[in-house]
Amino acid sequence: MRSVLDQRMAELKARRAPFVKATVVRARRPTSAHPGDTALVLADGNMEGFVGGTCAEATVRRYGLETLQTGEPLLLRISPDKTGEPVVEEGAVEVGNPCLSGGELEIFLEPVLPAPKVLVLGDTPIGRHLVALGPGLEYDIQAVAAHEVKAESLDGVAAVVVASHGRDEEPLLTLAVRAGVPYVGLVASRKRGEAVLASLDLTPEQRARIRTPAGLEIGARTPGEVALSILAEIVTSVRSEPPRTGGHTGVTENTAPAPTTAVDPVCGMTVAAVDSTPHIDLEGKRWWFCCEGCRAAFESDPARYTGAGAH
Repeated sequence: MRSVLDQRMAELKARRAPFVKATVVRARRPTSAHPGDTALVLADGNMEGFVGGTCAEATVRRYGLETLQTGEPLLLRISPDKTGEPVVEEGAVEVGNPCLSGGELEIFLEPVLPAPKVLVLGDTPIGRHLVALGPGLEYDIQAVAAHEVKAESLDGVAAVVVASHGRDEEPLLTLAVRAGVPYVGLVASRKRGEAVLASLDLTPEQRARIRTPAGLEIGARTPGEVALSILAEIVTSVRSEPPRTGGHTGVTENTAPAPTTAVDPVCGMTVAAVDSTPHIDLEGKRWWFCCEGCRAAFESDPARYTGAGAH
């Protein structure tokens, strides 16, 4: 039987919602967490599962949201003995946590981002090869009919390829460009492609965003080779933009931009400045805390702490 978190991850993947899987890989006592403990960091900063107490959770939330933005996994080392700035290595960071009970934690943060979504118009040899190559590339490539595509259905789409050889080309090309889809390609000869672009109700700058003939120049001749050249161009487009949790990178849920950080005025810990982090609004300023304990201490005597920390 799958665990509750396994079921939750399957649900998030089905919704194309980004998240970070945080797994404790090492724990030095005393600590409440144990190797194998797991939590999920959602794009809004909310956490589900367990990887330690509230202070460890605050650090995991902060770095989890950062890895969600970079798309790169990270080994997070948390130690109460570490002072000063975080020590950053390739693929790892060591941070101090003054709230820990004396133990140390190493937590592996694995961002799980939806596969880039590609829509293909055209039941043609090239179109069919594009769809067939999707699973091997781990891309979500779907064949669509022109009437099925609306502006809202393009939210989160990484690429649109029109390979219909003259059928229903103009409306979808126009819609995809206006929707801001990062890659828009038209399968056509150079001469026909120029004629199609000239007919579109778009600005010169918008027309210039359409790749035609679609695909990198690799000497492709067969439909499969042309499809491969188009996918190579799409990969170039996808990899040229940093991963984000919103917009047109394959993610369909609207999520917040990369979080800023703030310093807890009570304990000095740096935390993610997101709604799921404990906070207080005082005299037009918002103060953020690692846990409810620090927030309660601040509430009991604000004057003691208002000279410390930063918004």
